[in-house]
Amino acid sequence: MEALPVFEKLAAATRNDREVIETLGAHFQLHPLSLEDVLNIPQRAKVEDYEHYQFLVFHMPLLDPETPGETEQVTLFLGRSFVLTFQERPGSDMFESVRLHLRQARSKLRQSGADYLAYALLDAAIDGFFPLLEELGERLMALEEAVLEHPSRETMEAIYTVRRTLISLRRILWPLRQAVQSFAHDDSVLVTASTRLFLRDCYDHVLQVLDVLENYRELVTGLMETYLSSQSHHLNEVMKILTMISTIFMPLSFIAGVYGMNFKTEASPWNMPELGWPLGYPLALLLMAAVAIGFLIFFRRKGWL
Repeated sequence: MEALPVFEKLAAATRNDREVIETLGAHFQLHPLSLEDVLNIPQRAKVEDYEHYQFLVFHMPLLDPETPGETEQVTLFLGRSFVLTFQERPGSDMFESVRLHLRQARSKLRQSGADYLAYALLDAAIDGFFPLLEELGERLMALEEAVLEHPSRETMEAIYTVRRTLISLRRILWPLRQAVQSFAHDDSVLVTASTRLFLRDCYDHVLQVLDVLENYRELVTGLMETYLSSQSHHLNEVMKILTMISTIFMPLSFIAGVYGMNFKTEASPWNMPELGWPLGYPLALLLMAAVAIGFLIFFRRKGWL
């Protein structure tokens, strides 16, 4: 089987090596349109049938911790006796376990056909989404605690970041679902009946990833609503306190305004005779304090404090 030497050769090639891609395309008689899809990214996940090979496009998560949630495109050519894969960038990826099995002389990959190798690569890419979703789940749990305990602007920004990641993953996985289903149920002579059983398992894995993804999207929506409700509740509490303060100071301002009119007691005995009392000022202050305390007691009994 030609899959192993070709796979090892392409490990050092990137999508920008147009000359390498064109050389391999000429050697394996690959259609120019499929080669063009290798160079033009991003592409939706799909499966296309050609005269003597099948062309697959799918995505897999990156292992770089600095770019969580990002994916890279993988294009795969499946022929009778060869498998070609092209990736966006070199470095560690989800295919390392497949490479290890290929280097083992008695591994099932070495003893099976090219279609089983294509399945193994596709399965490794799909399974790579599970650790990513697990990491996103842990972040959502931490955000849920932050929203309930001390919501802040940074918390909302983190929620929006996770939401964008989930939307991006959904945009990738929904067409992958259809592509894997077509690949598993297609009548192509390049895929044996035994390999189709494994491809159906791949399809189940895609459905599991999509189910978890949908649950996380609902959780993110709930977190956003909880955050907005928390902010609204906090604003209502502030407005309630300010309203009570204003209510308390309204009668105090009235009393201070009345005694600030400066009527002369010499002109009439009804012109605020208390202005001439020796204890008039302390009594006015006590009246204000009594009014404020009365309002506080009233608010307390109503349960507003």
